[in-house]
Amino acid sequence: MPVWLREHSWRQTLTAVYLSLPLRGARATPANIFCGEQYLKVSIPPFLFEAVLYAPIDDTNSTAKIGNGNIFFTLYKKEPAMWDSLTLADAGKEKLQYVRENAVLKAQEKAKEDTEAKKITKQEHKKYALEATMKLEEAERKRIEDLKEKERQKVAKELEFWKNQQKDADNYKSVQKNAELHQEIEPLKERTNEKMNKSRIPSEGTSKIRLKSTRGHGSHSIFSQNLKEEQLPAPRAAATIKVNFTPRVFPTALRESRVAEEEEWLHKQAEAQGRINSDLSELEDLKEEEKNPDWLKEKGNKMFAMGNYLGAVNAYNLAVTLNNKLPLLYLNRAACHLKLRNLHKAIEDSSKALELLTPPVPDNENARVKAHVRRGTAFCQLELYTEGLQDYEAALKIDPKNKIIEKDAEKIRHLIQETMQSS
Repeated sequence: MPVWLREHSWRQTLTAVYLSLPLRGARATPANIFCGEQYLKVSIPPFLFEAVLYAPIDDTNSTAKIGNGNIFFTLYKKEPAMWDSLTLADAGKEKLQYVRENAVLKAQEKAKEDTEAKKITKQEHKKYALEATMKLEEAERKRIEDLKEKERQKVAKELEFWKNQQKDADNYKSVQKNAELHQEIEPLKERTNEKMNKSRIPSEGTSKIRLKSTRGHGSHSIFSQNLKEEQLPAPRAAATIKVNFTPRVFPTALRESRVAEEEEWLHKQAEAQGRINSDLSELEDLKEEEKNPDWLKEKGNKMFAMGNYLGAVNAYNLAVTLNNKLPLLYLNRAACHLKLRNLHKAIEDSSKALELLTPPVPDNENARVKAHVRRGTAFCQLELYTEGLQDYEAALKIDPKNKIIEKDAEKIRHLIQETMQSS
């Protein structure tokens, strides 16, 4: 049962009421106090104070302070007036119940309104923040566009200046060339004129002398002398030029390089490039990136994840055509064949993958386990349980902690026992 607090003191002015309520050693918190328009309640177990006020108050601006074992209330009146008493004199149980329920309803409505107001305020703040962010982004975008435009204009001016320089240089070269050509043509004209003067019909005296000289010297004449003067130089002698190409060098320091691995990688790349350049009909219409085995493997993996197993098989087939030394291509194609119920092909691809996964090292343990499991699954689906059990046991040797493989191997053993008993 609560203990009612009867002791209290109060005083008033025209606009406010000052109420002091002793706590008697109890500890109060704001959650213990409820104040309505005409209802005041203080619940500090086991103490309880409840009052129906004489007149309405402004519960929003009214305050309560806790200190020195007392609660001090400052209750502001809605209408300036002097009260005859702190509480209503004729407040019975029904009146008290009505005022209490009315105060609780009003408090709930006020809390709801406050929540809605906070929600609206929050939405307005978010809207304002979004608008401010959009304005900032728009300003930043405009700034970037202005910078781009300035750079574009700058580059255009530089390009125009460069074009003008090139044009001036070309004009200067053409002028120089014309001048040189003119200088070469002038002596040529002079020589041509001299030749024409020499080739004119000579007089009788000169003709006799020249005929005699012609008879005396056989086939020699002035024309042959001129031809000797204008003979072209002999052609250059033939020779063989030896070109030495620099070897392929990786961009790594010598202390970090691995020459053997680099040479092996280069050899594989050369083999793959040779296959790409071969006259294969299925490679003629492919793009450059589609001629990369790694790209085709990734494409096949995506198709497998989407459930397009036939398309994945086609991608792996083309990748194997380009490079048949990658065990993961056969391993992934075996998984596709299992989905398509091509069990014999799944066994072949798993076996090929196991051949390529040599020597057995910790780095390829996971791939070898998958190859054994897939081949064993294909054997079991072909009802070759003994061969399937061998593969599952081989996978279990590689990964002894794999409970799923151990469970599947146990199932196969039971199937073998049942088959032997039935036979």
